[in-house]
Amino acid sequence: MITAQHLTKKYGNQIVLNIESLEIPKGQSFGLVGNNGAGKTTFFSLLLDLIQPTTGHIMNNGMQVNTSEAWKPFTSAFIDESFLIGYLTPEEYFYFIGELRGQNKADVNALLANFEDFFHGEILGQKKYLRDLSKGNQKKSGIVASFIGNPEVVVLDEPFANLDPTTQIRLKGVLKDLAAQQRVTVLVSSHDLMHVTEVCERIVVLNKGEVVKDIQTSEKTLEELELFFGKKSDSSKTASGT
Repeated sequence: MITAQHLTKKYGNQIVLNIESLEIPKGQSFGLVGNNGAGKTTFFSLLLDLIQPTTGHIMNNGMQVNTSEAWKPFTSAFIDESFLIGYLTPEEYFYFIGELRGQNKADVNALLANFEDFFHGEILGQKKYLRDLSKGNQKKSGIVASFIGNPEVVVLDEPFANLDPTTQIRLKGVLKDLAAQQRVTVLVSSHDLMHVTEVCERIVVLNKGEVVKDIQTSEKTLEELELFFGKKSDSSKTASGT
């Protein structure tokens, strides 16, 4: 479904991403983890054609993302609040996204009805603009908007941050169902190792822009990741003399 080949991104002389080859099959729940600056958001930005690669390319269902727009109708994402339109109410925003994805108001309302417990009565019918919502409710709005129109690929950057525990649990169930039952390719980045191991069947670890681990999730994955990042932390302390 998604492939990256000889993919690099440089800013000046600094290489922030360097992936020789990566394949993500259709219907896989794929997790991307790494410390700050590891290249997670850079990879997603390249995947969504928000920035241009220095070398190489990413293919989405056989289409090169930086030379074609044919992948956009079946691909959705929420990276951060810049994806929202702050002067719209949540309802206006959902209907706008629906129009872009060929959905009428009835279609959108049917989807939103499935997320009443996700919204906790704080988003719909409040007569508030998106810009006036809390960070958590803005994130909820953006995440649910990414599900409109039956996308085949959903990309979410740090979806669990700023969400309350009840919403995190609900979201994990939704994401697992998208991949397992609906064959949606779900890509998630997260700093929270426990959340990503519960959601994703495969986890790739980035370190300084390079793939250092590619793991099929098992009962031992969380322990393996915690050990890896624990050692990274210890080596950093040693290098800094602490």
